[in-house]
Amino acid sequence: MKTYMANAQTVERKWYVVDATNVPLGRLASKVASVLRGKNKPTFTPNVDTGDFVIVLNSDKVLLTGKKLENKFYRYHTGYIGGLKEVPYGKLIAERSDLAVYEAVRGMLPKNSLGRQMIKKLRIYKGAEHNHAAQKPEALKIL
Repeated sequence: MKTYMANAQTVERKWYVVDATNVPLGRLASKVASVLRGKNKPTFTPNVDTGDFVIVLNSDKVLLTGKKLENKFYRYHTGYIGGLKEVPYGKLIAERSDLAVYEAVRGMLPKNSLGRQMIKKLRIYKGAEHNHAAQKPEALKIL
């Protein structure tokens, strides 16, 4: 018996839609990252992008437990001397909730060219509307 190894030409991709309403951010990100990576499929191969496309809706209604809205910060650097910027997650969720979800998922993917390829299959919307009806996405339940 030979071990099955997937390649990029034989991968069949599906579309999933996730409603982020009242779902903790970390739980949402770990499930979405797993689907983007393809770990939910029996044909998972670590060195091939076997994952599916994921649409995240209602990103502005995602939850952060505890005091993370006040105590957790999104940090980035402008590239200039002394250019470290910090934004509290309460403000980030209120203004750019799609960025908060994007960064949470990106942090759970591999840090290489394969991970950069996987994150391109993620679509995030602040509201309940999306324009991917032609792809016939299936609902993905997150507990």
